[in-house]
Amino acid sequence: MEENKTYWFDVGPVSAIPLRGARTVKTPRREIAVFRTASNDVFALENRCPHKGGPLSEGIVHGHKVACPLHNLIIDLETGMAAGDAGCARKFPVKIERGHVYLDMGVAASA
Repeated sequence: MEENKTYWFDVGPVSAIPLRGARTVKTPRREIAVFRTASNDVFALENRCPHKGGPLSEGIVHGHKVACPLHNLIIDLETGMAAGDAGCARKFPVKIERGHVYLDMGVAASA
């Protein structure tokens, strides 16, 4: 079994992601939403609500949560878990260095 390797991709400056908003990154396998909270914390989830497939990047960010724009289901940005046991959005490792957001594309490219 092959081990996942870490490949950090520069998504851009933190300031390019709106406060309490998101920016999307398209990969060959999926679209990833990179969120920035009011307190400048950054999280990345697959841009798909686990309940009805809504685009999470278009949802309202409040605290460390996002509300799906289709039906207001609340998703935890830290874990990807949906409220009420409605599933889980896949989360991806991110880091911030020198004011830029980096996404682990090794994880993003895996199944």
